[in-house]
Amino acid sequence: MIEKGTLYLIPTTLGINAETADVMPVKVNQIINTIDEYIVENEKAARHYLKKMGIIKPLQEIILHPLNQHTNLNDISGYLNSINLGKNIGIISEAGCPGVADPGADVVKLAHERSIKVVPLVGPSSILLALMASGFNGQSFTFHGYLPKERSERIKKIKELEKIAREKSQTQLFIETPYRNMHLLDDILTNCDSKTPLCIACDITLPTEFIKTKYVSSWKKQIPDINKRPAIFLIYK
Repeated sequence: MIEKGTLYLIPTTLGINAETADVMPVKVNQIINTIDEYIVENEKAARHYLKKMGIIKPLQEIILHPLNQHTNLNDISGYLNSINLGKNIGIISEAGCPGVADPGADVVKLAHERSIKVVPLVGPSSILLALMASGFNGQSFTFHGYLPKERSERIKKIKELEKIAREKSQTQLFIETPYRNMHLLDDILTNCDSKTPLCIACDITLPTEFIKTKYVSSWKKQIPDINKRPAIFLIYK
């Protein structure tokens, strides 16, 4: 009987300008060179990352299965077939850790249902790095992902999160599509209490990294330009 392969959750850098040697453990490079089949969120980004990591096998020999909002759920089931033949498969997110705010979670769930061994590898997570650097409560926190697109609903949600942070002493984390960052920041500064602490963590681990925690009143005096830059927002009591 053939022993099943392993599903590896392979972290990537948080931006194309990040130096892999600075943020990726040697173990990740070692594992990458034992795999020739991947499930990836973005094929172009995955090839670039594998090349930057110094993969030995020619990229044209690597099999990439797309996993994004256009992927048919029925196709995902077939992506793990090679594991039954004893091959290892890797999941690569577009940035950061697979399965965290990422469609890779669906594949991991399926792997557990099939009794496939799942191994997460160490790598950068914007959520944890931002929380570490914020000075906010790291024992009780909630990551909400994207807030509503519609402005009135977004403002309502921001006020709700501010209230939760205050009443539960719990850090609230959320993100936005980079080109809408300034709209979200404006809504936060306009609708939150002037004494609410806000941390903005932008371009984490990149040469342009920007992480600061101030009260809303202080942010209003000097609004940073974070337009089209990956950012995560944190509010506390």
